[in-house]
Amino acid sequence: MIWNETAECMELAQRRELQSRRLKDTVARVYQNVEFYRKKMQEIGVEPGDIQTIDDIVKLPFTTKQDLRDNYPFGLCAAPESQFVRIHASSGTTGKPTAVPYTRKDLETFSECVARCICSAGGTRKDIIQIAYGYGLFTGGLGLHDGATKLGAGVIPISGGNTRNQLTLMKDFKPTILACTPSYAMFLAESLAENGMSKEDLSLKVGIFGAEPWSKEMRKKIEEGLGLTAYDIYGLSEIMGPGVSASCNQQDGLHVAEDHFYPEILNPDTLEAVSDGTVGELVFTHLTKEAMPLLRYRTRDLSSITRSTCQCGRTTAKMGRILGRSDDMLIIRGVNVFPSQVESVLLEVPEVSANYVIIVDRQGTMDTVEVKVELDEKYVPDEMGELENIREKIRHKLNSVLRIGVKVTLAEHKTIQRSEGKAKRVLDKRHI
Repeated sequence: MIWNETAECMELAQRRELQSRRLKDTVARVYQNVEFYRKKMQEIGVEPGDIQTIDDIVKLPFTTKQDLRDNYPFGLCAAPESQFVRIHASSGTTGKPTAVPYTRKDLETFSECVARCICSAGGTRKDIIQIAYGYGLFTGGLGLHDGATKLGAGVIPISGGNTRNQLTLMKDFKPTILACTPSYAMFLAESLAENGMSKEDLSLKVGIFGAEPWSKEMRKKIEEGLGLTAYDIYGLSEIMGPGVSASCNQQDGLHVAEDHFYPEILNPDTLEAVSDGTVGELVFTHLTKEAMPLLRYRTRDLSSITRSTCQCGRTTAKMGRILGRSDDMLIIRGVNVFPSQVESVLLEVPEVSANYVIIVDRQGTMDTVEVKVELDEKYVPDEMGELENIREKIRHKLNSVLRIGVKVTLAEHKTIQRSEGKAKRVLDKRHI
């Protein structure tokens, strides 16, 4: 089922013409109304008239999260505050928050894009969606809510947390779709037995999970634990929120809403474009945003882009699964390490769970890495030697994948702190 066939199945030439027209309009509007961009473009000798096609996007300046913080709250806005009908914001845990205002048209676009994503996962107006993303300034809860309403589906707006109540409502109200972070979906699956339930008590068919990187191995664990098919949804508040892209029934990448957001994949060091299918930093440019349109926003997310018609019928560009963030990459003794690499190894070991933390420290001049992972709740070792064999098996696998020495610590089940939102997987003591 295609939610918006005109937009999602458009011929390439037709889409490029649409993107070119919308890019020209956006550039002219920010040049006229946003002093920050006007100065940036003047500094590099670019005027709105220099942007004629989507290929001219390479002439435009980049935008970073620091730019949003420096111009907090509304210094990058191209519309007057009187037109704002909603404001979301990031948590601001690493500095000032980033404010994200929306006009009425922006919210219509938001709900349209999320509705496409739900439909891409097989959702219809006959479904009931339990939304366990947080509501409030975080875009997840309200974003999924409005998209589900746009589609005509039922909504259980429970928000995040209160796990016992989440499971009770799943059993009683019989939602067919669950929307939350993948780490919280894992936690819900783990919590079934202790609440006297099993996946057979649920009516879930589909899970729509995002807001943090997750591996194919975690997807399989979630599907087994909750008895559903898991789909990936991607977004970030600076661009819109969830709904920028999502996977379809082919499970081979995430379709980007290219009529609203133009994606680029660049080498994070040189900022030059990389070839189709090559991993690099994901960069987005707004094509239709009214309140705060951003040019070439550096997401820091690491992904890839391929452009070919999907078996599902959509012709939009497909993002690869998010592998991590360029600014979250750990450099340990000169080696690049991503949490996703560690997760992939751990999820291949049936005796341990998906709950882990990577602890990085420094002894003298030497960086050290410890991976602390919980034993699976169903695993009971016959003797202490078994635990040592498991620990050694994990250590060997991690050393082979990461190419550095890693200490492995096995922890009892549910002794590593859980998160009901985005999971925190790294504790870097070198910067404490």
